[in-house]
Amino acid sequence: MAKAVNTKFSKSRKVKAEHFNLALTKLNYSIIIIGVLLIIIGYIFMSEKSVNGFGPTVIAPILLVLGYCVFIPVGILYKGKLFKKSEESVPQNFEGITSNSKVSSNIKTN
Repeated sequence: MAKAVNTKFSKSRKVKAEHFNLALTKLNYSIIIIGVLLIIIGYIFMSEKSVNGFGPTVIAPILLVLGYCVFIPVGILYKGKLFKKSEESVPQNFEGITSNSKVSSNIKTN
């Protein structure tokens, strides 16, 4: 009689972690840096001593909102032309599959 083996506890399996890649380009980093600079300039304007001045009440909030809500999210989420092309066509060597290796599939062709 065959024994039923619980595979859940019989062997420890190494789970292959998926590779998470944000793929930020130089353009993404430059947009993020512009956002950080806008935030720094906004805080400099806000640190003025006058409460009723034009800088602390008008310019500083505009610069801070632009930095926090526009430039930094756009810098993180922007996908350039490089990624639009890669979504349309998958290269042959995607995920370690080279052009010389054979790939078997379950699809039958005539």
